[in-house]
Amino acid sequence: LAAAYVAIVDVRRLFPFISSARGSARPSWRWNVGQLSRAFPFAVAASTEIGLQNLPLLLVSALVTNRVVVAQWGLTRVVAGLVRLLCLQISLPLAAELGHDRAIGASEPLRRLYARGSVLVTLLASGVVSGLLAFWQDFFALWTRGAIPYDLLLTFTLLIGAEIVAPAALALSYSYYSDRGELLARTKGLQLVAFVVLALLLTPWMGLLGMALAVVASDLAVQFGILASVVIWGTLERPARHVMFLIMLMAVMTAFGWGLGVAIRLALPLSGLARFAAECALWLAVMALVGSPLMNARLRRRLAERIPG
Repeated sequence: LAAAYVAIVDVRRLFPFISSARGSARPSWRWNVGQLSRAFPFAVAASTEIGLQNLPLLLVSALVTNRVVVAQWGLTRVVAGLVRLLCLQISLPLAAELGHDRAIGASEPLRRLYARGSVLVTLLASGVVSGLLAFWQDFFALWTRGAIPYDLLLTFTLLIGAEIVAPAALALSYSYYSDRGELLARTKGLQLVAFVVLALLLTPWMGLLGMALAVVASDLAVQFGILASVVIWGTLERPARHVMFLIMLMAVMTAFGWGLGVAIRLALPLSGLARFAAECALWLAVMALVGSPLMNARLRRRLAERIPG
């Protein structure tokens, strides 16, 4: 849609020349129509992505009659959407640089940056999810004042699903910067169809958990299984090793952060808002202490060189 807007602006800028020179009008309009046709797959993919973010709540409202359950889904979906948004935001500047490297044919910097950027997005998602799994229950109780029940299985499904597909956020952003409009339109359209089918089948049978499984399954099968796989296999020299490395990184980071959060929750004797604030502050302090060796540039360089790409 943004590309279509740019094309329209170009038409307005060319309008005085079109009115004064009839011979140049036809090529100018053809050029703008060509630009719109090239932008159309990207517009379809972006519109489908927006639909996938909002359609789950609409389907839950239509298929579930209990309004408390609908509110429970909406609040839990917020935290999963936060993880996805953070991954998308950190992937955008990386994707712009990746698109530049691809445009100039710098294959080695492209491969190296993609491998390291994928690890960075994965670390961010794993760290955030590990903390949310530990402390989201306390925040949920404070936020809703106990009026809406907390569903651990629903939260776990949505958060772990958002974490697993986090590397696909970089592949998605990079696809917009590397002229993969056809791939984006096809995969996003397929993901929308897969989600709707799974949601209509699972939600009446399993409730909110069925909707969560539909969201996670469509993300894994299409956005990660097709889109991210095509991008990773086409960019890296050792894609299988890289994916296994990301899986191991997710498991270690999530287990450590979640276990630390559970230990902190059991150790603190406070209650209410003071307890939640103390939990978060102590968890952040310990995580910062554990990650402090990464402040050393030489150590970071050595670790980055060991990332399989």
